[in-house]
Amino acid sequence: MIESVHRPLWRAAAIAAVFCVGALSAAWAEQGYLSPLAVVADPSGAALYVAEAGASRIDVVDMGAGNVARSIPLPASPAGLAVAPDGARLYAAVGGSGGQVIVLNPADGAVVASVPVGHTPVSPVVSPDGKTLYVCTRFGNRVDVIDLGTNQCVASIPVLREPFAAALTPDGGMLFVVNHLPAGPSDGDYVSAVVSVIDTASRQAVAAIQLPNGSTGLRGICISPDGQHAYVTHVLARYQLPTTQLERGWMNTNALSIIDVAGPGLINTVLLDDVDAGAANPWGVACTADGAFICVAHAGTHEISVIDRAALHEKLDKVAAGEDVSEVSKTPEDVPNDLAFLVGMRRRLKLAGNGPRGLAVLGTTAYAAEYFTGSLGVLDISPDGRGKAQSMPLGEEPPITPARLGERYFNDAAFCFQNWQSCASCHPDVRADGLNWDLLNDGMGNPKNTKSLVLSHRTPPVMITGVRDRAEIAVRAGIKYIQFAVRPEEDAVAIDEFLKSVNPEPSPYLENGQLSEAARRGRDAFQKARCDACHPGALSTDMEMHDVGTGVGREEGRAFDTPTLAEVWRTAPFLYDGRSATLKEVLTIHNVDDRHGVTSRLTEQEISDLAAFVLSL
Repeated sequence: MIESVHRPLWRAAAIAAVFCVGALSAAWAEQGYLSPLAVVADPSGAALYVAEAGASRIDVVDMGAGNVARSIPLPASPAGLAVAPDGARLYAAVGGSGGQVIVLNPADGAVVASVPVGHTPVSPVVSPDGKTLYVCTRFGNRVDVIDLGTNQCVASIPVLREPFAAALTPDGGMLFVVNHLPAGPSDGDYVSAVVSVIDTASRQAVAAIQLPNGSTGLRGICISPDGQHAYVTHVLARYQLPTTQLERGWMNTNALSIIDVAGPGLINTVLLDDVDAGAANPWGVACTADGAFICVAHAGTHEISVIDRAALHEKLDKVAAGEDVSEVSKTPEDVPNDLAFLVGMRRRLKLAGNGPRGLAVLGTTAYAAEYFTGSLGVLDISPDGRGKAQSMPLGEEPPITPARLGERYFNDAAFCFQNWQSCASCHPDVRADGLNWDLLNDGMGNPKNTKSLVLSHRTPPVMITGVRDRAEIAVRAGIKYIQFAVRPEEDAVAIDEFLKSVNPEPSPYLENGQLSEAARRGRDAFQKARCDACHPGALSTDMEMHDVGTGVGREEGRAFDTPTLAEVWRTAPFLYDGRSATLKEVLTIHNVDDRHGVTSRLTEQEISDLAAFVLSL
């Protein structure tokens, strides 16, 4: 976590796959890093398919030979895989703003079809009858539905914010979708991401299951083989505390939420950390085929948690019935704060590689896509297997550059005291977690909304209140005061190089890469409202401090740093305290006396057009 305040298989074998997209720079592909991030199994068990985001390919791992048999090239970086129930088709979600689902014949790698979908497709899921594919369109905030008979997108189902992973019930009747970040303002008492529940027959979202306060960074979901429960991995932030210490999960904890499918509703949330050892950045999650174990990949600590499923539910049932199950957990409400709840029912097993993301389980062996070592982690999870881990190289990795090393450090909780968090815990994919944090760099008791770090090195000063002259200073302060660590200077230099390499993503509000008609009108409104006075040029910032009347309470009359508007579409909620859920609110109800742009003279249509333009940047 960088010190920055934040601104404006298949069921028979219990396979689960979880997928990442985000801060993968095009430079990584050019430099030849493989960056595997998803793994899924062929229904026969003869092969594993591994999606490599950096290499834009799928590796086919021969399970009998234990090596990569061949590779299937893709037209763009993949962010998720799925296999048809009969194994005859392989589906890859690829691309960013020009997202597609590539339909492949896995036997020879031939492209059968390419189906256009929305901005940044992730986590495709095939229905049990093999007739329908669901794919999360992350920055379209929807799930696209593809008819596999015609290979056409036939419906889009809105969800709340950044759908990142999905799982179908065994009968195909319900699709559970994790929304990566909280939606809405962040200045209230309760801020949390949700799990959307979609009825596949009506193609409607029928529920939004709210997770505990502070739930953000949702990455993975799986359904138990019996279809009774869903398991969701996420960060559970203690954002309402000042960031004065890390011990006992004072800032970030790492969690598994358990959902009752039939309800549907949240049963409870358990912590994956130990009392004095965090289990940072949980990602992929999968059940064994017999339902005996739940496995969770920890991307920040390079390990897999193996949880006794029956013991977990027995203990949850007891506390729900009013029984004291530990010194901490005397009621169900106590469980999300109990760092010892999983003692005796969970094993933490180290992997040989670095940065596990996607996860699959076959029998008593777990397979993890090890992002930073370009490898497939292989781990024996049987109770008597002693957790033996191997790392299978998927190809040659080039010499590591300072920027790539910095990306690894940014995501590595080994940099943090007791491994509680990485920089990515509060800045997932280098962006924001949607929460307000009291980081103490400008006093105590005045939390600020998490800021995206994109372009931070090019737009000094940093921090909303401009308390750091340069991003380089903030990086080093973050290591010292947020990670509570002392690191060599070269580590901070590497993180600098990584952050400098990350560029804004094209806006989902663009049409074929161009401004829409409304946004073109909004460009004129931008000048009419004099927004360009403080947001000029390619970086859309004068890099100066201004009091624009947005400060309230202790912050009234305070000047704030002018943020870049690049990728502002991705940074909600807005304003320093996250009180504005939408950009229109910034331009209207939170713009006192036209101090933050002369918008009172604009018509309602001009306001909408202005918002459309800014959201297109």
